[in-house]
Amino acid sequence: MKKIHIQHFFDSATSTLTYVVHDPETLDAVIIDPVWNYGPGSSKLSTSSMEKVVMYLNEHQLKPHFVMETHAHADHLSSSQLFKNIFPNIRVAIGERITEVQKLFNPVFNITKDFNTFGIHFDVLLKDGEVLNAGSLRVKTLFTPGHTPACSSYLIDDALFTGDAIFMPDSGTGRCDFPAGSAEALFDSITNRIYTLPDSTRIFVCHDYQPEGRDLRFETTVGEEKEKNIQLKGETKKEEFVEFRKARDATLSAPKLLLPSIQINIRAGHLPEPEGNGISYLKLPLRQ
Repeated sequence: MKKIHIQHFFDSATSTLTYVVHDPETLDAVIIDPVWNYGPGSSKLSTSSMEKVVMYLNEHQLKPHFVMETHAHADHLSSSQLFKNIFPNIRVAIGERITEVQKLFNPVFNITKDFNTFGIHFDVLLKDGEVLNAGSLRVKTLFTPGHTPACSSYLIDDALFTGDAIFMPDSGTGRCDFPAGSAEALFDSITNRIYTLPDSTRIFVCHDYQPEGRDLRFETTVGEEKEKNIQLKGETKKEEFVEFRKARDATLSAPKLLLPSIQINIRAGHLPEPEGNGISYLKLPLRQ
């Protein structure tokens, strides 16, 4: 079996991993979870992280077919739409349950124009188990809800890209306290979808928070996770995990970029429609 090539890009400001996966023979490629840099103090956008991905694609003469989003991220903005300025035929794909997240957050931000909750901002809505053809690449979608109800993992050959469902063994699993998140669902996703894959299946995580200052790590295996994951091993009982996860989540602060990220990411990386002065605005709901 010919091997795919996987290149990672790490955004240290948000601890996010972006991946470019390509077939070395045909040069067909997909991009997974790209970052659009955002400064919350200035509300200034930057393409510095994206530019590294574009440079790599061009240097290797790759043919990117899709930007694959594992979910609507709450800790970084997606640069998915910007790739269309350079690769006009590229399309943005996400699991079809994204509509559930759109329905959840539409009233939070009282979005009254340029938005609907039927997923039309995305080019492709993927079903569970669907195989997406990206040139010679075959990308299988596995729904892995829990962190959000719309999380998907993507299996390409022997490599699984898990988004925020599971991290490196010393970091555990994704939080489940966002709207419609579920520790019970995350347990089922990991044990019934991820841990049932062959132990040799490679796992590439979406974030690495480098606990205790260790060097960056982003690749593990199903077997290693089942043996060593500090929060959910292969033999961990559901009740034990759910109790831990809920207690842990109760101590966590909201991600710093939660409000801007969600507003952009449920729009598939589109900015809100500009107002009369030509400027797009984000909303910040006030709570008393």
